[in-house]
Amino acid sequence: MKKNKSGQVWIETVVYTLIAFALIGAALTFIKPKIEEIQDKSLLDQSVEMLQDINSIISSIGTSGNVRVIDLNIKKGVLKIDPKGDLIIFEMESSSVYSEPGQKRERDNVIILTEQYSGINKVTITTNYSAGYNLTFNGQDDTEKLLNKAPNPYKFSIENKGVDGDKILINLNIA
Repeated sequence: MKKNKSGQVWIETVVYTLIAFALIGAALTFIKPKIEEIQDKSLLDQSVEMLQDINSIISSIGTSGNVRVIDLNIKKGVLKIDPKGDLIIFEMESSSVYSEPGQKRERDNVIILTEQYSGINKVTITTNYSAGYNLTFNGQDDTEKLLNKAPNPYKFSIENKGVDGDKILINLNIA
């Protein structure tokens, strides 16, 4: 009779363990996407702040020859430097709807656009410098540069190269 009872205890233990694993798995199925959405929203907030910091440095860099070096931490997405269009663009695929889809939203000279593609949101954050600045990357006006996610921050230098016509010439570089 003792053998039957100990076998029953083991079966009950296995059944209870399986039920607990099933409940944990079900909870994670619903919780994990929400956690990823919150992480993406946080990364997008940091990216907007990063572009605002770059904008602040460019607008306050002062006289010709001044150089500022900042750390750019890109954990997800791509930072695109477009010297032809005098643009700095950050793009990221996200599970978070960061702004109203299809509508451009401006926040402190930074334009945010969310576009939906089959369950994924592509968020584009753009800063346009064409009004008062001529951007170059590594001294060149025609080379587009992409900075991808990296485990370590990029050392990003911003240098005032003087006046070019009616615009201030700003050279961007990876230090």
